[in-house]
Amino acid sequence: MNKISFQHDVLPLKDKLYRLALRITLNPGDAEDIVQDTLIKVWNRREKWNEIVSIEAFSLTICRNLSLDSIKRHENKNHSLEDVGPERPDSAFNPYEEMLQNDRISLIKTFIDTLPEKQKSCMQLRDFEGKTYKEIAEVMQITEEQVKVNLFRARQTIKQKFKKVDDYGL
Repeated sequence: MNKISFQHDVLPLKDKLYRLALRITLNPGDAEDIVQDTLIKVWNRREKWNEIVSIEAFSLTICRNLSLDSIKRHENKNHSLEDVGPERPDSAFNPYEEMLQNDRISLIKTFIDTLPEKQKSCMQLRDFEGKTYKEIAEVMQITEEQVKVNLFRARQTIKQKFKKVDDYGL
């Protein structure tokens, strides 16, 4: 088994940890705090690193649990990801297309924010972080089948909401 290095194996995960924490808490400040707490918890468990199959999955699991705890503490008084700022689309768009693209991105983020936590986490880990079903199941402590079901439901919900808005302009 490879020896795990905090500097080479754990610290590079901080951006992934931040994105996961931000997706769950919807608060950039809380997400930063959660990443720091995650790194501290991972460091404090360094004696058991040789027993861990995937330090990344281990770290993501801690991050997810701390994020869920943070939500409970703040009684779900969250802000939307829109407060973080929209992502810039490809600069090849003309201003009208850019506006439409920004509106679609905002709308989809809003739909994602309204998903149940498990669906939101599965979608974050799969579609934004590129994790496998097995890795997501390990992080979330559910079966791979449950991961697939949560992803399917999340995607269907977003697709239906987006189609409804696209069809009716609501």
